[in-house]
Order: sequence, then structure tokens, then C-alpha cells
Amino acid sequence: MALTLSAMPALGAPAPDFTLADVATGREVSLATFADCPALLVMFICRHCPYVKHIETELARLANEYVAKGVGVIAISSNDAAAYPDDAPDSLKAMARELGFQFPYAYDETQEVAKAFQAACTPDFFVYDRERKLVYRGQMDDSRPGNGRPVTGDDLRRALDAALAGEPPLADQKPSVGCNIKWRPGNAPAYA
Repeated sequence: MALTLSAMPALGAPAPDFTLADVATGREVSLATFADCPALLVMFICRHCPYVKHIETELARLANEYVAKGVGVIAISSNDAAAYPDDAPDSLKAMARELGFQFPYAYDETQEVAKAFQAACTPDFFVYDRERKLVYRGQMDDSRPGNGRPVTGDDLRRALDAALAGEPPLADQKPSVGCNIKWRPGNAPAYA
């Protein structure tokens, strides 16, 4: 399992527009869906990755907590489901149900949404402020499979709290670490 780091796009970049279907409901979800939210969390995750499995319970708790605070949240899987069937929409729907997601989970079949966000790994997190400018990209916390550190969500919580308070982006932002997005053959972007 090769480790990949977040691409860490420039802070202040506008949130890319997207339209994807929620695997649980089939309803379309787009950037406009979250227009009234004071902040937006976009996370690229999947079902099979051990780095996502390591944090999935806290990730669900954290995301549901911030949904209750009005934050827009969407999880997206962009992995090649033909090569990784655990990341196919029906499996993602089961994952969302099992973890109690209270936010949309979408499948990015073309992988164009991942490219637009410069997502590189699973998990990969992006926080946007009220104006949908990028204020955080990187890790959830310092925990990794086997490193003995507790899964707390501290980095992501601080970023979301700062965005909700209208504060400037955190100075210390560490890239997320995980499995690379499983690009379809010939579809990997230059940054990957």
C-alpha cells in the first residue's frame, strides 16, 4: 500500500462547482445545495482504504456534529469501482448507513470532481468559508493506522471552528496521508 499525501492546493482558491448524486437517496447534490451554509466540508473518502477505516467512526461523529451546527458536509468517493468494487455506489450506500452519515455521500464516477478539487488521497479534507474560499486542506488529525495516536479530529475541528467564527485560516496545516485515489487507467491527473 503506497502512501500518498494531499496535494495541498492554494488557500483562497474558490470551491469548484460540482453535481453528483447522493448514493443513499439518488438526489443530486451540488455546490449550490450548500449555499446557505456558513462553511463547507468536502471530504474524499472510500470504503476499502485502511486509512479511512482507521478514522471512519470519528469522521462520522465529527461530520454529523458539524452538520448540526449548520456546516455543509459532503463525502465523495472517486475511486475506480471496476477495480475496487468495495467503492462502488451500493457499497458506499451501505457504509453511509452503517456509520450513520447525516450528510450526502456521492460517487464521482468520471473522477472529474476529484480533479477539480485536486484530491489526491483517501482521506482528503477541504474546508471552505462562507464565501467558498479554501481555508483548510489536509489531515483530520495526527492519528494513522499503527502509530498509537488517538483519533480525535483535532486539526479538522480547529479548521471548521475557525471557518464558522470567520477567523483567518490556520497557519499550521499538515497534509493528509492515505491511499492514493484509485484513478481509472490513463485518468490520473498531473498532480497525482
